[in-house]
Amino acid sequence: MGRTREDKEAIIAELKQSLSESQLAVVIDYQGLSVAEITDLRRRLRPKGAICKVTKNTLMGIAVDGDQKWQAMEEFLKGASAFMLVKEDIGGAIKAYQEFQKASKKSELRGGVMEGRALNQDQVKALADLPSKEQLMAQIAGAINGVATKLAVGINEVPSSLARALQAVADKDKDKGAAESEAA
Repeated sequence: MGRTREDKEAIIAELKQSLSESQLAVVIDYQGLSVAEITDLRRRLRPKGAICKVTKNTLMGIAVDGDQKWQAMEEFLKGASAFMLVKEDIGGAIKAYQEFQKASKKSELRGGVMEGRALNQDQVKALADLPSKEQLMAQIAGAINGVATKLAVGINEVPSSLARALQAVADKDKDKGAAESEAA
């Protein structure tokens, strides 16, 4: 028995909602994957802030139609498609998919869409090599901390240098005074 029009409209609304919360959508050719393998992929993606949806290309096509951010996905809508919608950790989600792909050797990444641009396989895989948001924040914090430390050391050094300079002048005057009193 086919789906009713109301069911299809509910699926399209759910897809639009999921897309609106996502930063990246990746289209995967999942032909040959079992339900258990799809479940395994979903389990791997969940901690990375991503979901895997299996739906008809026509329903996804309707969901992205007219949406400038996702319309580029239409070129990937052919064959058996699963959609990986990434909300948070883009690099982590792609790495999780790549690990799954190595284990199953059945699925293939067709491409993706990010910020209105279609991405080919290589571009999507390159996103996995980018540092995560947490890593970038740690690098920035380390750089700021390094600058603050150097600034604090520099500021602390000014009074010490001034004190050493004054002491050197005082010692010089003292030596000069001692030399004059010996000469007299």
